[in-house]
Amino acid sequence: MLHIREPRTLKKPVGASALEILDITADAAGLPAYDGHERVWCGRDEARGLTAIVAIHNTALGPALGGTRVWPHESFEAALTDALRLSRGMTYKSAIAGTPFGGGKAVIIADPKTGKTPALLSAYAEMLSVLEGQFFTAEDVGLTLADADFLRVHTANVVGTTRGGSGNPSPVTAHGVFLGLKAALAHRRGTDRLDKVGVAVQGLGAVGWALCEKLHDAGARLAVADIDAGRAARAQEAFGAEIVAAADIVGTDVDVIVPCALGGVISRATIPQLKAEIVAGSANNQLARHEDARLLMEKGVLYAPDYVINAGGLINAAAELGPGGYDREAAMERVARIPETLRDIFTRSERQGRPTSDIAAEIAMDRITAAFTR
Repeated sequence: MLHIREPRTLKKPVGASALEILDITADAAGLPAYDGHERVWCGRDEARGLTAIVAIHNTALGPALGGTRVWPHESFEAALTDALRLSRGMTYKSAIAGTPFGGGKAVIIADPKTGKTPALLSAYAEMLSVLEGQFFTAEDVGLTLADADFLRVHTANVVGTTRGGSGNPSPVTAHGVFLGLKAALAHRRGTDRLDKVGVAVQGLGAVGWALCEKLHDAGARLAVADIDAGRAARAQEAFGAEIVAAADIVGTDVDVIVPCALGGVISRATIPQLKAEIVAGSANNQLARHEDARLLMEKGVLYAPDYVINAGGLINAAAELGPGGYDREAAMERVARIPETLRDIFTRSERQGRPTSDIAAEIAMDRITAAFTR
């Protein structure tokens, strides 16, 4: 097991303040999203505007690896819940992707457009330096490639950068989702042809946009939604996409729903609205509740578990940390196996009459349990 250092305060004054790192695992244990997490850290620096949470879920397979999300959560508890859920998902994603890493995730409470200052990122880099060897991170929602490059200058435990790293992971994530979506289509229809297939993409960030490019080139009929009206308008111009309000995207009359924004979009409230026969996207925690997977199955909707189909970026970033350094060709070969994993999950789900998410979790836990017994 990975050794976790005791909580500490960095004695690096900035003006009249210093970064403080606290162990809040006991506090996190009182939340429903807590799932036996090994350690949860909170970093605070009032002068530089930093409040960050690093949740380390499980390190049976190796040090924790997961992105850093920058988002203006309405409360600390909401941010902590997000970190707990996301880090658990990373444990399963790493296990099912076959990488030698555990699950972790970081959340910085800030508006990515107005509050993500160089001072805040410098404070966060100091926090990451203290956690070196325990947690490796990369870009995520609200943290750009340029931000990751900035962090990499100040600390070694950042991957997916242009500064000695594998570069932007988003296109690789999009490629894996594209391959996985085609596998889901082939399982449902017997063909993976996307010509004139209706696909609704929710979220036009780096992954969502790259995925739209692939879908458009393959002949899909696109509908898009994004909180940024300008991005939606650009997608309409570039891809001939129909613009749909974010609140209505799940109920769009298409064949495939592709969540590429924040989680929780598939829920008791939205599942009755679904007209699509497949849900396959890059967003983490697409299901609001574990039970929603069964509701999807009972409705006849094929769900590609998010941490299986969106593992391309993780696989690519993890390859930086392997022996011998980064090998892009080998990394892309592993990404190309995502459809094979999904086909196995779909087949077992139908044969056993169980939700695809349950099958995926079972595969991941088998690998984690095996690591404990070695």
